[in-house]
Amino acid sequence: MIDESGKTIEDLVKSARRYPEESFLFIRDGLNHAVEGIHGPDTDAHRDLARYIAAENLDWSDLIAQYHAGTLSDSVVDSIESAGGVDKLNRHVGGRELCWGLRDFALERWGMLARIVLDDWNITSTADFGRIVFTFIEHDLMQRQEGDSIRDFEDVYNFAEAFDKAYIPGSGLGGPRSDPDAKRE
Repeated sequence: MIDESGKTIEDLVKSARRYPEESFLFIRDGLNHAVEGIHGPDTDAHRDLARYIAAENLDWSDLIAQYHAGTLSDSVVDSIESAGGVDKLNRHVGGRELCWGLRDFALERWGMLARIVLDDWNITSTADFGRIVFTFIEHDLMQRQEGDSIRDFEDVYNFAEAFDKAYIPGSGLGGPRSDPDAKRE
């Protein structure tokens, strides 16, 4: 994977040293899974706006401020409206939410082998998820929002309980499939 700045997954692996390439690809794909699970599927309008803010060196809050100030072009305003309005622009997922989304993604991908696969990649706790995410952030391949911290990933759940106890013998997947402390609407 190469982004627009020319940075590659190999650069991240060299920087982090502890985690293999597959772990970074899992986190990247798992983030997309978590975002879609929380905010719904990515739309063409969201992708267009993401390209726009990258090209203009903005973040989502800058775009929202410009929208309210009335300084955006009609085409950008149309994209915002197509995306569901400014309230639907921020597709941020916090550390705790991401950890639960990564758990669900791993279980869907590997079933009862999920913890074994992650362990093989030196991922043995939710803190490892955070270290990988913040390696992406340090290399400008992911963005953080004000208030995001690597501490958000600490002790979100115990891997043995979250992965091994997610299966009930003979009946397939069981147990909670997301953050049991999350507020339900």
